Amino acid sequence: MSMGSREEACVLKGRFAPSPTGRMHLGNVFCALLSWLSAKSQGGEWHLRIEDIDPDRSRRDFALLLMDDLQWLGLPWDGSVVWQSQRSDIYEHYLTKLHDMGLTYPCYCSRAEIMATQAPHETDGRIVYAGTCRGKKRDEMAENVPHAIRFTVPDEDITFVDGHYGQQCVNLAKHCGDYILRRKDGAWAYQLAVVLDDALMGITEVVRGRDLLLSTPQQLHLSATLGFTPPHYIHHPLLINESGQRLCKRDRSLDLSVLREKHKNPDEIVGFLAFLAGLLPSPTPLSPKELLPLFSWSHVPKTDITADAL
Repeated sequence: MSMGSREEACVLKGRFAPSPTGRMHLGNVFCALLSWLSAKSQGGEWHLRIEDIDPDRSRRDFALLLMDDLQWLGLPWDGSVVWQSQRSDIYEHYLTKLHDMGLTYPCYCSRAEIMATQAPHETDGRIVYAGTCRGKKRDEMAENVPHAIRFTVPDEDITFVDGHYGQQCVNLAKHCGDYILRRKDGAWAYQLAVVLDDALMGITEVVRGRDLLLSTPQQLHLSATLGFTPPHYIHHPLLINESGQRLCKRDRSLDLSVLREKHKNPDEIVGFLAFLAGLLPSPTPLSPKELLPLFSWSHVPKTDITADAL
């Protein structure tokens, strides 16, 4: 199956969709900046969605800090903020629709059982669920026992063109497997929520880190199954530390609480990230608006980028 992008719309709509599980770090800001520049350089809108569907890790105070950081950096969003935690009825409606189509099933496997029985994928090390619970008869299932809901994927190739990394072809069954739509604890899974929110918000362009590149085939297939037109996907390289590890919220020296204390001028941070993105020959303080005439995806590297402390 070849999956195209959304037909040209009147207004391009990009988005930034962080999870409020800690303070933003430099890698998060890198994604936000590239997403904002890509949308605004095309005369489009840029929307903010707070992906707070994980009740154990998401905190509203982190979300409020995140919004304050974006404003301070000169990255204002258009329209109202969308909170995933307020959209459960929407997710329930579409999960029921998929159930009625015969495309979901309950899964009782624990993470430990899956890790113990499935070998890591040969190319990227991900664990692909083998469909252990697929096709089980109702009398084999304990309906009162907590269980996840999985989506049945076909043995089918998904071909798409990424805006930065070019043509991709991924087999759903071999690389993705039947994936979770709702977790065993009742929380909504990322794959379902992100597809529905992008579609219902009218998002036409998604800019995000290349670590999510292999999630794209799942999202394209689910989007098509539900009758939506998918956005155009553009993945960017990741910022990594000196050990080659992706930046995370544990890297305290590069989170916004530390960086805002050290750099009173937000343009210093923006200019440094623009330099890492290949938009500037050296780290020069500039605002996001001042970077707009300089932005082009052709300047952005495809390999991951080592980010030293500012």
